[in-house]
Amino acid sequence: MTFSIILTLLLGYAAFAQTYVVMVRPAGVREWGYANLKGDLIIEAKYKKCIGFSNDGLAAIYDAKLKQFLFINLKGETLETEITGFKLIEVFGFGMKGFNNGFAPVKQNEKWGYLNTTGKLAIPAKYDKVTPFNSGYAAAQRDGKFFVLDKNGIESPVELPNLADLNDFSEQLASFKTAGDLVGFVDGGGKVAIQAQFQSAGDFHGGMAWAKNNAEKIGYINPKGDWILEPQYEAGKNFNPESGLARVKTRDKWAYVNKAGEIIYMNDSEIFDDFSDGLARGRKNDKFGFFNNKGEWAIPPQFDGARDFKNGYASVQSGEKWGIIDKTGKWVVEPKFEEIKDVELIR
Repeated sequence: MTFSIILTLLLGYAAFAQTYVVMVRPAGVREWGYANLKGDLIIEAKYKKCIGFSNDGLAAIYDAKLKQFLFINLKGETLETEITGFKLIEVFGFGMKGFNNGFAPVKQNEKWGYLNTTGKLAIPAKYDKVTPFNSGYAAAQRDGKFFVLDKNGIESPVELPNLADLNDFSEQLASFKTAGDLVGFVDGGGKVAIQAQFQSAGDFHGGMAWAKNNAEKIGYINPKGDWILEPQYEAGKNFNPESGLARVKTRDKWAYVNKAGEIIYMNDSEIFDDFSDGLARGRKNDKFGFFNNKGEWAIPPQFDGARDFKNGYASVQSGEKWGIIDKTGKWVVEPKFEEIKDVELIR
């Protein structure tokens, strides 16, 4: 068999192996279920409290009868877990936190640990506070001390004087805050990668993170803490690698900036959202559409509601119902649902 044929088969298998799933609320139903990209329900709409599937193929749901959280797979089957009656991280306005990077933070008897995708308590519940795993690491706190955890549960202590908080990892760096409210970053070994010198800072995306200096100006730094874009903006949001842009506020007006510092305006939209998956949501004459990194409408304003693009698809509203479009604006799922969340990719 030739190399080209083998490559074709492998690519075909990879495409076949990818599964897309979306949380939906069908017409006339108060509960949520899960559908495929054909719009067919694959898991019955029976959950009042649930979240989308993770890349690991597991979703967190709350079982009202059992009065506890559970995880289900793509067949709707319950994952057998080593512990039951656990709690999950719940962030107001952002929902629950389930699996990420193969682990789910769970709380048992007022202590936090991590389940793995087989349901085993792979990292014991002994921490007072934890973050979800991201880029291979998580932050944890126990008895006033902070640690970085790897996927084997090995602790790397973060030994910094006056350490007040340690946040989520992104691209193998996590921001920390001192008692004096200065922000820096540590690496996966718990060592300082960027000294505490900023008033505040965002997460790293595509090798860039926004940071605020003592003069209350926002700029963008690299993983060494060097300025890629000097502090000059009144506000700034996370960099989007697909579009190559970050949203910034300059001279009391929102715009977008690339790594070269070139400013791009979108003058034909009533709102200016962050880029996601290479496109940004805009609105004109009370209709939603999506524009590209040139400030041009890639999908003209025509929808009554819209969520950001994720994994190549966006949930949008036409009239009273929601459906799903691709990046050309073509309907993949015709509008027929009361509500739809983001399309998740299962690998």
